[in-house]
Amino acid sequence: MESFFKLRENNTDVSTEVLAGITTFFAMSYIIFVNPAILSQTGIPWGAVFLATIIATVVSTLVMGLFANVPYALAPGMGLNAFFTYTVVFGLGFSWKEALGMVLLCGIINVLITVTKVRKMIITAIPESLQHAISGGIGVFIAYIGIKNCGLLSFTLDPGTYQTLDGGTIVASSAAVPSLVNFNQAGVLLALVGILITIVLVIKNVRGAIIISIAATTLLGIPFGVVDLTKLSETPTVASSFHDLSTVFGVALGKEGLIGLFSDPSRIPLVLMTIFAFSLSDTFDTLGTFIGTGRRTGIFSEDDISNMQNSSGFKSKLDKALFADSVGTVIGSIVGTSNTTTFVESAAGIGAGGRTGLTSTVTAALFLASIFIAPVAGLVPAQATAPVLIIVGIMMCSGFKEIEWTNLEVAVPAFFASIFMGLSYSISNGIAAGFIFYCIVMIVQGKAKKLHPILIAATVLFLINYCLMAYLAMA
Repeated sequence: MESFFKLRENNTDVSTEVLAGITTFFAMSYIIFVNPAILSQTGIPWGAVFLATIIATVVSTLVMGLFANVPYALAPGMGLNAFFTYTVVFGLGFSWKEALGMVLLCGIINVLITVTKVRKMIITAIPESLQHAISGGIGVFIAYIGIKNCGLLSFTLDPGTYQTLDGGTIVASSAAVPSLVNFNQAGVLLALVGILITIVLVIKNVRGAIIISIAATTLLGIPFGVVDLTKLSETPTVASSFHDLSTVFGVALGKEGLIGLFSDPSRIPLVLMTIFAFSLSDTFDTLGTFIGTGRRTGIFSEDDISNMQNSSGFKSKLDKALFADSVGTVIGSIVGTSNTTTFVESAAGIGAGGRTGLTSTVTAALFLASIFIAPVAGLVPAQATAPVLIIVGIMMCSGFKEIEWTNLEVAVPAFFASIFMGLSYSISNGIAAGFIFYCIVMIVQGKAKKLHPILIAATVLFLINYCLMAYLAMA
């Protein structure tokens, strides 16, 4: 194990990696239940999505851990699953089988742009100041997820400023006003206790602080009335879930999936535009996660990044990580779920000391076990894992110190990249904002010739994507 994962070389040990893997699992285990809740609205059986989520997570995370030897976990991405359900199926009228076909094509595209070094070229084209902004922005994003999951925020909506979609989802306009909730709810009080426990343990450098805080807050959740022990009997049986999966497995490849997408020539432009939107968001979510967490922690060293730029094949860890991520979506689409991507919640395990693929392997093993112990995993409330995301977000905000804030040429794109990442709840939106304003600043200052062609191309693609999204919303 030592020689395979190179633990000493990465300044870690087995116990640290195991604790980190457990931490990552609990930080993202919500996807086991949330993803089926969203995708099953399209008509895919709940049990099928439940198993597909776990299988896609386990296989792709093992590829990341065993092939790339980095501590990242993959799972069907939030935001991408919502796009699948509410835009592609409900909004555009595609069947869930056709939508899975689109996800499969998106995965194939991701594999191709990884093998042909396009992803690597994008990374090397991003200015260093923007890379630091992405790192800090992901810190803001992760902390915001934690604050939101703690239930500390409420939003006031005025009549006529929101719409209700099929399935009951409410989409509000920017008229929604956030505020702190009243501290008279059991869940909120539990979250505050969890935050206090986490901060104290981390500041005191207690070994295993993250996992201890999750366990302690979960146990406290029982007398608080937040942890619902009746959930132990609510999850569908394993046998029924496997039966449902058999009706979904491989559908993306069939005539009702991938083949059916191109049976009607009049729909082909819409199909291609939708696949483009899927792929762009998936690609930049992953790049942002790697850039934001990998460089700051040393998982991807300067030598590794240099090797990635100058080598061919898969000789660097970043090369292998990008490839592992790209195959995740292909795997997910075949088993029956939306785009699989590198989870930003992997930062929780990294914050707990995870530095190698052993962390990912442990996380994958726990997800595999969750097929049988899902009700137990489901007992861990958001109030127990949210404080971990907040503390990790705080740590990652250190990337901001490397930015020259007094220089507006640097500060303007860095600001928009980091703020949009958190407030729009999307890594790719933050990167897009950073790219767009970086190009604007350089053009205004007469430095357009210094813009990297890849950066220009990516910015144009983002602008095209926003135009397409506006068109799709009206279609």
